[in-house]
Amino acid sequence: MMAKSISSLLHHCSKTKALQQGISLHAAVLKMGIQPDVIVSNHVLNLYAKCGEMILARKVFDEMSERNLVSWSAMISGHHQAGEHLLALELFSQMHLLPNEYIFASAISACAGIQSLVKGQQIHAYSLKFGYASISFVGNSLISMYMKVGYSSDALLVYGEAFEPNLVSFNALIAGFVENQQPEKGFEVFKLMLRQGLLPDRFSFAGGLEICSVSNDLRKGMILHCLAVKGKLESNPFVGNTIMALYSKFNLIGETEKAFRLIEGKDLISWNTFIAACSHCVDYEKGLSVFKEMSNNHGERPDDFTFASILAACAGLASVQHGKQIHAHLIRMRLNQDVGVGNALVNMYAKCGLISCSYKLFNEMLYRNVVSWNTIIAAHANHGLGGSALKLFEQMKATGIKPDSVTFIGLLTACNHAGLVKEGEAYFNSMEKTYGISPDIEHFTCLIDLLGRAGKLLKAEEYTKKFPLGQDPIVLGTLLSACRLRRDVVIGERLAKQLFHLQPTTTSPYVLLSNLYASDGMWGDVAGARKMLKDSGLKKEPSYSMIEVQGTFEKFTVAEFSHSKIEEINYMLKTLSLAAVIMISNDEKKEHEPNKPCKLQTNDNKINIRD
Repeated sequence: MMAKSISSLLHHCSKTKALQQGISLHAAVLKMGIQPDVIVSNHVLNLYAKCGEMILARKVFDEMSERNLVSWSAMISGHHQAGEHLLALELFSQMHLLPNEYIFASAISACAGIQSLVKGQQIHAYSLKFGYASISFVGNSLISMYMKVGYSSDALLVYGEAFEPNLVSFNALIAGFVENQQPEKGFEVFKLMLRQGLLPDRFSFAGGLEICSVSNDLRKGMILHCLAVKGKLESNPFVGNTIMALYSKFNLIGETEKAFRLIEGKDLISWNTFIAACSHCVDYEKGLSVFKEMSNNHGERPDDFTFASILAACAGLASVQHGKQIHAHLIRMRLNQDVGVGNALVNMYAKCGLISCSYKLFNEMLYRNVVSWNTIIAAHANHGLGGSALKLFEQMKATGIKPDSVTFIGLLTACNHAGLVKEGEAYFNSMEKTYGISPDIEHFTCLIDLLGRAGKLLKAEEYTKKFPLGQDPIVLGTLLSACRLRRDVVIGERLAKQLFHLQPTTTSPYVLLSNLYASDGMWGDVAGARKMLKDSGLKKEPSYSMIEVQGTFEKFTVAEFSHSKIEEINYMLKTLSLAAVIMISNDEKKEHEPNKPCKLQTNDNKINIRD
């Protein structure tokens, strides 16, 4: 009776992961001498395994005089759940009993964890031999394993052979197709699941919404969102987080916030997703306000991802005041700084113009990855320190870190700002030849801008004709801007015609052409370009300025008079204008007044000296 009662209590501790109470019960088991009871020992073993204490679990397992399938299952499953996949497989190979479906599933999942196709196939064959492969619990593990190692066709075969595929089977297929970059197949599985009358759960919706995000299909995503609302799952954090990720990808910050506010019991991932979405949608001020709301009103403890995201918002606003506050908090609370947070700090100080602080933090980092080097190279490049950026690149190579695509954007920007034309061309040409990196639109735009600013317009135009990327509107727009800088109307008009054809629905070509004519004093042509813009029916997006006042940000948009303090602003502008008129008037009076002699007293003589 005592053994049964303690077993029941140990089972409860396992379910609630109450480790300390479980340890006390284990002590009672030892004191009463009932540890030889295999059922009691299995409960103790299961407790430690469920709580992740695998060293203690292994000690209990090794001391057991008798072991059954439950003993082996608890150990194999425990090692797998703890991420110790090789130990789980080692135990599986040592077991001399016929495994049950739970042991097969854990072993197959361990194979997925180390992405071992060979071991997975061996256990699959073993399960087929004893008739366990058709059991849904094992079949679902096989589907996940084959998807994990990239064998989606084999996963489909397992699904086809299953007697009763269930919701878990469909979810495994959907998630697997997303992971294997086959979103269309994943969506077909989602539709098949609906046709078979199965109601999607939170995992189904998370996978389906991720498919829509990966395939850039907002319409399908909105349909799934409606289905989630119908199924009353939109308030679930797991589903709500994926809805936010979908809308933020399309820069729909309003819809993202609605999804965020509807989530009940927001977890840290929910807050992080929304803060990151604010930065992605360039609404940095909202990101800061949400971070304050999270810290002050909800008591949620930020993690490294939170700090990296909010520092990106500070960098976007160039708000060194907020950035320093967060840095101070990190110094107080987090001794072991994550490399991602360190990179975000380096970037924040650089974007705020404090390049010396940025470089100091970079040098103090205990560990640096390619992002760290890219950040500091870009920081020096954007501050016009081209020579320093190139030296940093050489140091990066000396440490053995291989440059990536982003590294060369920083290098080309550095060469651009420093006017290092030969070096820039050399880096561009070495990308594919030396490092196997194909230049994309950003690299090509940097090169064209570099050549254009240096006055090598014809050479830049040759590059646009030589490379397929040369006909991209961004590249041609960059070259047209260089023509304005160099007042080359002939090439500029030629580029503008190409842009009118490529971008008939944007105002950029008209504005650039107008600015080109204005730079050369061709005011008649300026009026003509503006008339063309007016006749096109297109409207230029209004510009705006943003300033920080006592920790809050004020936005001022051209021709926008809806500001809450517009009357005070107008009054101050009139006051300043009046003061300027008075100052100019006084200066003009002084210029027109006759020069008055000034008297210099020397002893008793007075000498007149004219100004």
